Amino acid sequence: MVAAGRSPADRHCVHQPADHVAAAACHRRRPADDPQPARLRAPARRPVPPGRGGAFRAASARAEGHPRPRQQTSHPSGPNRASITLSPKECLVFRQTALVCFLAAALTAACGRAGADAGSSPAAAAAITVSVTDVVEQPIKRFIRVSGTLTAQEDAEVAAEVAGRVIATPVERGSRVGANDSLVRLVASDGEAQAIEAQANAAQIEARLGISEGAPFAAERVPEVANARATLQLARSEFERAKMLHEKQLLSQAEFDQRSAQTEATERQHEVARNSAAQQYQALLAARARVTLARKALADTTVRSPFAGVVGERFVSVGDYVTRGTKVATVMRVDPLRVELTVPEQYVSALAAGRAVTFEVDAYPGETFVGQVRYVSPAVKADTRALTLEAVVPNGANRLKPGFFATAQIEQAAMLPGLLVPATAVHTVAGTARMFVVAGDRVEERVVMIGQKVGDRVEVTSGVKVGERVVASGVDRMVDGVRVVVR
Repeated sequence: MVAAGRSPADRHCVHQPADHVAAAACHRRRPADDPQPARLRAPARRPVPPGRGGAFRAASARAEGHPRPRQQTSHPSGPNRASITLSPKECLVFRQTALVCFLAAALTAACGRAGADAGSSPAAAAAITVSVTDVVEQPIKRFIRVSGTLTAQEDAEVAAEVAGRVIATPVERGSRVGANDSLVRLVASDGEAQAIEAQANAAQIEARLGISEGAPFAAERVPEVANARATLQLARSEFERAKMLHEKQLLSQAEFDQRSAQTEATERQHEVARNSAAQQYQALLAARARVTLARKALADTTVRSPFAGVVGERFVSVGDYVTRGTKVATVMRVDPLRVELTVPEQYVSALAAGRAVTFEVDAYPGETFVGQVRYVSPAVKADTRALTLEAVVPNGANRLKPGFFATAQIEQAAMLPGLLVPATAVHTVAGTARMFVVAGDRVEERVVMIGQKVGDRVEVTSGVKVGERVVASGVDRMVDGVRVVVR
């Protein structure tokens, strides 16, 4: 029997044998003469396992808002079991239900594994034996950390003083030279000729004045002046005799006036001779100056180093023609070197000439160099609010080079308290410093800030307090919350 209210298609499917029912059986096309319209046909139903069709049809009917159909279902055993079919909507509900059940089972399994993992966490593991140390506070020497650049003590661009063609270049880049060592030589033929001419003119004037080179000038020693002086003395003697005779009225007035005029003329001649000698002496000085210039021009054909140092660059080669002022080479004095540092204005009170400066350079990792403050700028730059400090560092081995970047620290006068721990108590990963503080039988991980290094200890500026106990070694094996036993 089939429950009343079932469609003809359902009645047809129920009366078929179970072993002959297929999915296509419930989707047979109605004959062409079927009077029931297509829109009123019952939907085709797929076969489902025995015993489940009623439940899924009921769920589907409730989902669609239809009343649960009454159905008489038999469950025979053997090859003649009745076949039960599902609609497409019932199949969708079945799939959704199966998916929910699968997800629930997976979530349950995951929670079980999480619980098992929690049971095996570091906190539940065996305790680790560690050595600890106390965070102590003590006065620390404070340093100002600044950066700067190494520069040469002297850095000169040497230029030619005279024009000429280059005939020799005795140095190369990197050559060590002493003061006045030759850098470049120019042709000297013109300079030699000018020096000879100037020397000849000076010698001619010296002969006319009757003096030798380097002797002091005395006008009365000039022959012309000496003759004029002798003539003047004779004229004065004759005038004195004429005056005595005129007083005794033994000499006429006309003769006396003539002797007086002759004496005055002789005096003027003597004065002219002196002036002429002075003019000739000035000409001699000019001639000597020309000699000096000619000799200097001759000497300037050799360009020399102004001080002992190293040749940084040579700009000319043999055969080049240079003019006055043309740069031919650069020379640097690299022992000692200068360290120019930029210091913020808040540290001005801690700076003073003579204070020690230690610094490092990238070229020699881990090596420290020591210099001494020589100069502190008297003014702060308005744009950077910083001042310039200059220190001097010996460089006898020539290891340091001008242009090196230096990271320096300057010791301050006052010592301020700070928290210290062994350097082995700090574990740094990816630039973040961590320490492990012992609290009871477990450790607590803390992120800390590190200050300056003091021997084998480091300053901690934040993250711990004085008196706390921290793990002193093996911190790379520690994790937050692990059980420990203090050694």
